[in-house]
Amino acid sequence: MSRLLKRCRRRDSTDSEETERKVYSNDPPSNQVFNYANNYICTSKYTILSFLPLNLFEQFQRIANTYFLILLILQVIPWISSLTWVTTVVPLVLVLALTALKDAYDDYQRHQSDNEVNNKESMVLRDGEFQSERWQNVIVGDIIRMKDDEFVAADLLLLATSEPNSLCYIETAELDGETNLKVRQALTETAVIGEDDVPQLSRLQCEVICEAPNNVLSKFEGTLKLNNDTLPLSNDQILLRGCVLRNTKWCYGLVIFAGQDTKLMKNSGQAKFKRTQTDRLLNTLIIGIVVFLLLITLACAIACGVWETLTGDDFQVYLPWESFVPHTILGTKAGSKAAGSTVISLLTFFSYLILFNTLVPISLYVSVEFLRQIQSLWINWDAKMYYEPKDTAAKARTTALNEELGQIEYIFSDKTGTLTQNIMTFNKCSIGGRSFGDPADWEGNPIQLDDNTPKHDFSKNKWCDKLVWYDKMLVRCIEEGDDSCMQFFKLLSLCHTVMAETKNGKLVYQAQSPDEEALVGAARNFGFVFKSRSPSTVTIDVVDKDGEIKEEVYKLLCILDFNNVRKRMSVIVEKDGKIQLLCKGADTTVNARLSKDSADLLTKTSVHLNEYANEGLRTLALAHKELNRQVYEEWKEKHYQASISLTDREQKLHDVYELIEVEMTLIGATAIEDKLQDGVPDAIANLANAGIKIWVLTGDKQETAINIGYSSKLLTSEMEEVFVISGETHEDVKQQLTDARDQMKELTKQFSMHTDGAAMERVYTTSSSPESGQVALVSFQEHNAGEESHPTGEESFGGFGIVINGHSLVEGLSESLEMLLLEVGCMCKAVICCRVTPLQKAQVVDLVKNHKSSITLAIGDGANDVSMIKTAHIGVGISGQEGMQAVLSSDFSFAQFRFLERLLLVHGRWSYLRMCKFLGYFFYKNFSFTLTHFWFAWFIGFSAQTVFDAAFIAIYNVVYTSAPIVMLGVFDQDVNDEYSLEFPKLYTPGLTAMFFNKKIFALSLLEGILTSCGIFFFSYGCLIDGIEHDGKDMVSLETLSFMSSSILIAVVTLRCALDTNYWTPFSHVFIWGSLAIFYIVHGILYSDVFGYEYVGSLRHMGGTAVYWLGLLLCVVGILVIVVSIKLARLLLNSNLSDKLRHKASIQRAKAGGKALTLRPKTSIRREFRTQSIRSGYAFAHEEGFGELITSGRYIRRGDNAQVTNQEPNAAAVNA
Repeated sequence: MSRLLKRCRRRDSTDSEETERKVYSNDPPSNQVFNYANNYICTSKYTILSFLPLNLFEQFQRIANTYFLILLILQVIPWISSLTWVTTVVPLVLVLALTALKDAYDDYQRHQSDNEVNNKESMVLRDGEFQSERWQNVIVGDIIRMKDDEFVAADLLLLATSEPNSLCYIETAELDGETNLKVRQALTETAVIGEDDVPQLSRLQCEVICEAPNNVLSKFEGTLKLNNDTLPLSNDQILLRGCVLRNTKWCYGLVIFAGQDTKLMKNSGQAKFKRTQTDRLLNTLIIGIVVFLLLITLACAIACGVWETLTGDDFQVYLPWESFVPHTILGTKAGSKAAGSTVISLLTFFSYLILFNTLVPISLYVSVEFLRQIQSLWINWDAKMYYEPKDTAAKARTTALNEELGQIEYIFSDKTGTLTQNIMTFNKCSIGGRSFGDPADWEGNPIQLDDNTPKHDFSKNKWCDKLVWYDKMLVRCIEEGDDSCMQFFKLLSLCHTVMAETKNGKLVYQAQSPDEEALVGAARNFGFVFKSRSPSTVTIDVVDKDGEIKEEVYKLLCILDFNNVRKRMSVIVEKDGKIQLLCKGADTTVNARLSKDSADLLTKTSVHLNEYANEGLRTLALAHKELNRQVYEEWKEKHYQASISLTDREQKLHDVYELIEVEMTLIGATAIEDKLQDGVPDAIANLANAGIKIWVLTGDKQETAINIGYSSKLLTSEMEEVFVISGETHEDVKQQLTDARDQMKELTKQFSMHTDGAAMERVYTTSSSPESGQVALVSFQEHNAGEESHPTGEESFGGFGIVINGHSLVEGLSESLEMLLLEVGCMCKAVICCRVTPLQKAQVVDLVKNHKSSITLAIGDGANDVSMIKTAHIGVGISGQEGMQAVLSSDFSFAQFRFLERLLLVHGRWSYLRMCKFLGYFFYKNFSFTLTHFWFAWFIGFSAQTVFDAAFIAIYNVVYTSAPIVMLGVFDQDVNDEYSLEFPKLYTPGLTAMFFNKKIFALSLLEGILTSCGIFFFSYGCLIDGIEHDGKDMVSLETLSFMSSSILIAVVTLRCALDTNYWTPFSHVFIWGSLAIFYIVHGILYSDVFGYEYVGSLRHMGGTAVYWLGLLLCVVGILVIVVSIKLARLLLNSNLSDKLRHKASIQRAKAGGKALTLRPKTSIRREFRTQSIRSGYAFAHEEGFGELITSGRYIRRGDNAQVTNQEPNAAAVNA
């Protein structure tokens, strides 16, 4: 145990404040001074010795378990309890045992995983030679040798590799879910170490000073002191634990972080615990039940004191008080009658507290978790949510949130890769003020596009790809050697961070984003082929005017990589002594850095950008600049100083980039298409009809997002207004939001004034000025399914939409405006936020989550969506083109956005409906059972005698009544999945928690009270005057107990049957089987074999007509009332699902059992209002390979890759 604790140890509080780390190679004593964590991983919670006490301690932190433990202690006191302790210990032990078994299995799995990892072996340099050591024995400062396909044991500083330029390739799927290979490169100063050069490694004396342990995977800052030189270290020299070495024969690494300090373990903390609204409501209800329990217990205790004072004292000859009670005949009669009655009353209080304990359902939480587990399996097994092209099924990654899927009111969605396919195709371009891409002949004349329109044949280019292009004019311009076109495509082939490799005679690109791959691929098809790169060069093939292919080699001086702040990337290249800066990025950022000479071209290009935006295309602007060598050399020195900074390195580099990306000359713009995923428009329309408000949070340009909004049916022509908030300043944003809110209120007010009942006349008043923008309000009303009727006013009122750009959102999220932004946004049916950063996505979600009593869902597919996925009540990840980061952080995952419709409208609604029915019935059956004792108390002087026998009480919840309600919670459905999707308004009750709330709970309590009253008094009435055939009285405690328990089981079981809408063979087995089990168990328990105190009760009562007739009359009498209430509700206040079931049953009867096919009625559509919309920018939302390339990184070279230049690494010197 001590060894385990030592291995699992954390640093003390002093070490936990580590601000920087120092690591010495080949010097263990110096490293031990810092007491760094070892490499032992301990993710398990228990050991064999600690499991029982620790697990019980955790379980008794639950209020319900602690409550029952206290009751159990009280039950062993003979003066208090009239119930045997068995009645409490059986369900308590069962609940604790089931939970403990689950926890033990989970922890066993963790132990197995820990042991597997800790016992892996690596080659570690010890005592001048490499020795095989288990991972758990690796320490900070060790030098490790790894081979191809081996896992990295700890966070390492890469020293040397087998590959040219000391490159190595790693797979980071364990860290971020991405399977594409990443490139790392050792510093030149350490790369001289060769394979098996153990003496040189043993002599290596260096000091690493770096950041403290943290969880940031994409960043590392540090320096290496070697031979009196200080060298900058970045993430490009770091191999993280969990990575796999690929395509690299061997490499050496110095351990920087080990064990719990590694970035993998820093990111493996438990996800934020999410609780459903149902859980929170249950906690409130449990408190209410406890209060109710105390009140009736207190009432019974007071009544007992009164009875003992008035009556009980006179019967002490027959029922003497306990010897320690004042005024008892068993003592000296010391003390007053009132004192004795008070003591008995106090004891009775605890007795009734024990007797009524079943009001607090100990098995509730176990049953709920079981139901959630099964409901999660229904999601996992749904073949209609399986995406065959990717062999990806839907997966419930958590089992705690299923019913909350049926209560979603706000959906926050990413656009690229979530609504769209994130598979980009080069569609159009603007070059030198001319637009290309529309179908045209060789003379530039437009042609009609149809199935017979010929595509341009790129087959003459052996590197051509599958580009579909109809504009012959652009091809002609390139063939004629047009300077603008040549410059345009050369920029596309040079300004990127794509890696190239030849496999099986084919040129394969590896890009950080599909945007980059589409642009480089387009240049490749038009004859500007990116062939290869080295750390200091880029090689392309260019088709000249004569059609001959010429190889051009450019010296790569620096890459100014893309990030979400810059929204652009640039490269600095040199050829024939000419230094150029080539830039591509968002038009807003590029345009602001153009020279005045580009003004005319910018005007023409902007027109084209607007046209592309109207078509929903993603655009980039391209520009270039020639650099004076002296200017470049001065800038290079500033760049170097910024690159070695240990503080704010990213910001300093950003500032340096800004210095050179100025006074550029515009070349043109690109337009690529990101098509919508299949089924997105229909899914969004259906979700909107279900009353769900959808907010799209995207990094795209405003106009692009608007067009995608219309094409996806997020924005519709039926909306009253779609407001655009585009203010740059705080006051402008405030004014626009205020104007939008006031206009929405005015439109809604005018509309309501002209409303007359169900037939409402639509009033249309709008401002069409572009400045006013536009917003959304939605409401829904149920209709008789299949009936023709005029649309209601609510249907004809289109609601509002709102579009907010990035600048305005920054101001809108400020403390002074966030509530106004929330108010305006929540009045809308659809909201689109443009140019949003990952942090802003999370802030928007958090704003709605914290200030609205609504359930939120966030859905995305990339790393930039993780923050909002974790922030929302429910996070959904799509396994798309941007890796698996979103999926790994999500609660539910699938492959296509359209599956969200089925997840919510089918599985979510069913889960919510089933859970609500389960909870309502669970409380009802417990109230009916427990409160029967309350009515019995009035006939026994409130002495806390039980009306049921102890065995029945002990297994009532566990054996007799658990199966029917579990089957109800697992299988029941009001309508099938087709109706659920066809009639989305079936979803709306979940938005207001209509099926289970405090009112429903109160009705369950009332029904339980009435049922218990009916059960007891009907049983009592049947037996009180009953006479046996031998003249003896029929009534006794045993006969009353059996009669009452029989009626109770029959009533609550058949009550469950009445609530069942969807009957399966399991339903029949478990409902009717529960009735049979009652008689089987009682037949065995009450037989002569066990000698139980109620022996013969079943045999005795089963032979009397009074029992069977009384059972029948009581059950029928109680259930008739229930059925009458249900029928009255159906006739007077039926909901949509009731009407659908009714019509389906009628249709099946007419069709001989065939299923009904209903069509939702359509509503009147208003005429389409033309909109003035423009659109634009899209690019990768994560950094590319830029820093790797410019610091000397290059894709692996071998037989399939060629390098045309082996000049000194100028780029590495610059970096």
